Amino acid sequence: MPVIRSAKKKLKVDRKRESSNKKAESFINFIIKKTQTKPTPGNIQEAFKAIDKGVKKDIFHKNKAARLKSRLSKLPLKKSSTKTKTTKKSVK
Repeated sequence: MPVIRSAKKKLKVDRKRESSNKKAESFINFIIKKTQTKPTPGNIQEAFKAIDKGVKKDIFHKNKAARLKSRLSKLPLKKSSTKTKTTKKSVK
């Protein structure tokens, strides 16, 4: 444990920052896994946005972000499953 007053403050700030970064990183990883299982254009765009925010907040290094984005962009795209219901009119 730190003895000096400024070191105690620094430890408190570091713990807050660490918990914030862990939340953000787990959210980004969740989005990436969701995109890997169902790679639709919307999911890929959402993942790219999350990865870029992670780089901006210094959670990921820019080269790691580039690697993740490259791997996601290579995934085969699946069409989003929006089924339209057609109703049949019965003729009497």
